[in-house]
Amino acid sequence: MSSSRNRWVSFGDPPIAEPTAPADEPQSTAPTGATRPQLSVPQPDHADRLPRWNVTVKAPDYWLLGVHGGAGETTLARLDRRTRAAGHHWPLTAPGSTVVLVARSNISGLRAAQLAATEWASGTVPGIRVAGLAILADAPGRLPKEIREFAQIVGGGVPHLWHFPWIEAWRLGHDVPPEELPKEARTVLEQVRIAATTTASLPTN
Repeated sequence: MSSSRNRWVSFGDPPIAEPTAPADEPQSTAPTGATRPQLSVPQPDHADRLPRWNVTVKAPDYWLLGVHGGAGETTLARLDRRTRAAGHHWPLTAPGSTVVLVARSNISGLRAAQLAATEWASGTVPGIRVAGLAILADAPGRLPKEIREFAQIVGGGVPHLWHFPWIEAWRLGHDVPPEELPKEARTVLEQVRIAATTTASLPTN
């Protein structure tokens, strides 16, 4: 096991959640976590960094970057033509890339997300703008307290944190059109799109 797994960067106290508007109302896009790299943050050891991809294809409006295998970024990408899965790589482009990190709602997934957020926060990934972290439910039902608290800590290292609900049809290998998703899921997708679009207009660090 790499030594960096024992020296993750702490992003401070978990952000205080604001009252949530009903799912059919516009949601605030104000950041709740770190919005830019911090020079004081050391990057993870080489073995814990995500690989990089020099993009030669037409770039989407924003990328979904799964921070570990099975994160669900490909499934999410099929729901929005404006995005694309980055294949577990930082997508490097000349004008810079806007990225939404994607992880599953278990401890190993969140640890991978924390490493990716730390790598971005170290300022060593050129031209990358991180819009936030989307956590996909890995099982039905309420998350255990330990996972909820850890997710909030990890989420403090990126501008936004979203929780995507469990979709039973995906477990069975079925695609679900966006309009047939539960309202909660549609709301999260819209929040991600708005935040990513807003982030894409910012200068790269």
